[in-house]
Amino acid sequence: MTNAAQTIQQPMPDYEAIKTKQNMAWSSGDYCRVGVTLQISGEQLCEAMDLHAGQSVLDVAGGNGNVTLAAARRFCKVISTDYVPALLAHSQQRAEADGLAIEYQQADAEALPYPDNSFDNVVSTFGVMFTPNQAKASSELIRVCRPGGKIGLANWTPAGFIGQLFKAIGQYVSPPPGINSPAAWGTKEFLQQHLGSQTSSLHMEPRKFVFRYQSPQHWLNLFSTYYGPVLKAYEALDASTGEKLSADLLSLIKKFNVAKDGTMVVPSEYLEVVATKKKLAG
Repeated sequence: MTNAAQTIQQPMPDYEAIKTKQNMAWSSGDYCRVGVTLQISGEQLCEAMDLHAGQSVLDVAGGNGNVTLAAARRFCKVISTDYVPALLAHSQQRAEADGLAIEYQQADAEALPYPDNSFDNVVSTFGVMFTPNQAKASSELIRVCRPGGKIGLANWTPAGFIGQLFKAIGQYVSPPPGINSPAAWGTKEFLQQHLGSQTSSLHMEPRKFVFRYQSPQHWLNLFSTYYGPVLKAYEALDASTGEKLSADLLSLIKKFNVAKDGTMVVPSEYLEVVATKKKLAG
């Protein structure tokens, strides 16, 4: 007989189905209206990594291209990837406007189409953290980075404003079963577990990105219209429940808002990560 105390094995999540839904979410609205405001985080990450001209850089889940463009401005050889073609197209428009030479390729962060040890640097700002199979995605970052190369990440933390936003939305729209929170990437424990054994150094620096909007309601209007995960949450709710979510989000903003003039100035903590892949023995 089966021991009643024996742990019941849960079925594996359907990662492909989850990614299909995620793709639809990120393709909805217009993330670029939000994403471009985060440009400073890409610039900061490139400086933290001490990128040198001529080095190769792979941006994983590059979105609208904040760290892509920042690395290209430093005369690196950049390939920018994402699984949402519309985001890559917008990043390419930005690159062309700035006269930057960047290669673009649609790619899944959990199955990067590059050989082992291909890049001097592998980066992602608020991108790879949204992959459903976190172990696979983190192993891909390591795999395509050359020995002695660097992996640079910017990930929202659980306690910060965006981490708390995820939590608030999760009270109304449950995440897929078996899927860990994206904000796990913003914890030292997760990064030590998934990157620590294969890196010779793992530097993690808490930083804050400041959301600056005309008012809390202005932020809510923009995010519910253009930011795919928030937009899709509202689409899944009836009007009455949507109003409750709005009230909770405005309450969350009030908790973090440091502005006293009716505008919104909300510092949101993220973890800046610079890891160096171990060199080959011998």
